[in-house]
Amino acid sequence: MSDSSPEQQTGREDAQASAAPIRDDQDRSPAIPELVIISGMSGAGRSTAAKCLEDLGWFVVDNIPPELIPPMVDLGARSQGNVARIAVVVDVRGRRFFDNLKESLAALDAAQVKRRIVFLESSDEALVRRFESVRRPHPLQGDGRIVDGIAAERDLLRELRGDADLVIDTSSLNVHELRAKMDAQFAGEEVPELRATVMSFGFKYGLPVDADLVVDCRFIPNPHWVPELRPYTGLNEEVSNYVFSQPGSKEFLDGYAELLRIVAEGYRREGKRYVTIAVGCTGGKHRSVAMSEKLARRLVSEGVETVVVHRDMGRE
Repeated sequence: MSDSSPEQQTGREDAQASAAPIRDDQDRSPAIPELVIISGMSGAGRSTAAKCLEDLGWFVVDNIPPELIPPMVDLGARSQGNVARIAVVVDVRGRRFFDNLKESLAALDAAQVKRRIVFLESSDEALVRRFESVRRPHPLQGDGRIVDGIAAERDLLRELRGDADLVIDTSSLNVHELRAKMDAQFAGEEVPELRATVMSFGFKYGLPVDADLVVDCRFIPNPHWVPELRPYTGLNEEVSNYVFSQPGSKEFLDGYAELLRIVAEGYRREGKRYVTIAVGCTGGKHRSVAMSEKLARRLVSEGVETVVVHRDMGRE
């Protein structure tokens, strides 16, 4: 039997309760907020992505020190469901706190918090143009050039980019296109097991830097050299029929669709929620567009929520 008074016992219990971490038990787990961490390159569109989530009803905090993320989630869990979704922006403006991000992520994982990392990427050329257009220095350039700051930031964020659940390359995206991508990933009421983006592109315009898988359709004869098909795109039925009448096209589609089925099952087991499949041809107008549309339909038939993006269609 304890010699403590009821008042002393109550005080100890209150202190223990206030110090307890977030728990995924029967009483608390329904109240633990969903968490999205937005990071990436300065100038790549972090603010736009955060604003999009805010418009979708998320509670958004910009430039928060990483060590404050777990306490914020804990406060959300105590809000009785009033704060169900939290998005935080973490970037190099808080670089003195950035080393603590790994520890914060480990604490969230230990508390079984459902969290995702969205990383905004962009090419050096696009970032330089954006900084020059607003006449602002890069936060890490110091006395050097903008490109020096960009290089330092890439090095600092390399590990976080590798851990990201979703990487979005904004090099060729405007504000509206970035918002459309964010809406496609977060606007749904229920988060599916796996979401895929199938992106057609032209090799002559460069590889998409956010691609997880790359498909090369240049082995298929090019409709560009068929005069009556040249003006159209792979969305045209005649172009699509031409592409899939060529030797190896249907076999390639069937084989790669089966490969994607196996890969999708593996991603689900590993907890990966997003995959970007880049399908390329020379100009991104005919073959890659037709193949992307067919692959997307196969993914949908396998229960994968799929968005189709034709990056370079119309650039010619």
